[in-house]
Amino acid sequence: MTAALALCDLRVRFPVGDGLVSAVDGVSLRVEPGEIVGLVGESGCGKSTLAAAVMGLLPPSTSVTGSVRVAGDEVVGLDDRRLRAMRGDRVSMVVQDPSTSLDPIWSVGDQVAETIRAHRRVGRRQARALATQLMTDVGIPAAASRYDDPPHRLSGGMRQRIVIAAALANEPSLLIADEPTTALDVTIQAQILGLIRRLRDDRGTAVLLITHDLGVVAQVCDRVAVMYAGQLVEVAGAQELFDHPRHPYTRALLGALPSATARGERLAVIPGQVPDLAHQPRGCRFAARCPLRTDVCEQAPVPEPVGASMAACWHVDQPLPLLGGAR
Repeated sequence: MTAALALCDLRVRFPVGDGLVSAVDGVSLRVEPGEIVGLVGESGCGKSTLAAAVMGLLPPSTSVTGSVRVAGDEVVGLDDRRLRAMRGDRVSMVVQDPSTSLDPIWSVGDQVAETIRAHRRVGRRQARALATQLMTDVGIPAAASRYDDPPHRLSGGMRQRIVIAAALANEPSLLIADEPTTALDVTIQAQILGLIRRLRDDRGTAVLLITHDLGVVAQVCDRVAVMYAGQLVEVAGAQELFDHPRHPYTRALLGALPSATARGERLAVIPGQVPDLAHQPRGCRFAARCPLRTDVCEQAPVPEPVGASMAACWHVDQPLPLLGGAR
């Protein structure tokens, strides 16, 4: 079966001064049709850069090597015309803040309809009917009467639904959702996550869900890819990852969750911060923050596959001491 998304040794480098800074470094990952894969990690780990590479939205000066295949078609090297034809058709993206995606002047319905007309030969009346149906499908009440509303007349949750409706307008094989619930309250967040699950179930849409919220991952994802300093350090089924995390970084992330801390105890922390992209350490990039580090960590770890899972660490599954400052 052709993967909805297949990354092979993807590398993204930005020009800085006389050199190149690596933001995504050798990432290989598959997202199968109808699968929801979570991509998690701290801010600055390269998650959004990876998404921009898949969408072909990086600046022209960026160096992108490796392979990005969407439904079997190569993205790396496409010219602007073919990238525009791909975006919104075979792959669509939902961003964190719908205000950055919606034009404040146009009605929300026309913005969904315009996405349809950009890729299909339909008239305005038919596009309006299709857009109204999409708005209904994503849970906009009385969609026909809300069609002509400008974005500011809708709540944050409703605007996010409009963005999702536009993203799904041409039935893409892959939906990239980059922090789609961060700006929403918990009630609306639950509704949006339920909508993403329903879209997968009803349409077979594959979803790459980018988030730093492991609670979101636990609710909707089939598999999880953990990213650190531009590299994947662990990939596993969602239940397996939460039950038996293998990489020290994954275990540190889970250990820092409030739910992992007993009442009255201080929250766990991960000491230090993600390394500067311009000064990546040799060997394991998590070593400076890892309580398991030894001399062998000066060498880059070899990913250790276990079935469909992977962990890139010299000390996979070793007991993790309490994190500095945790308790």
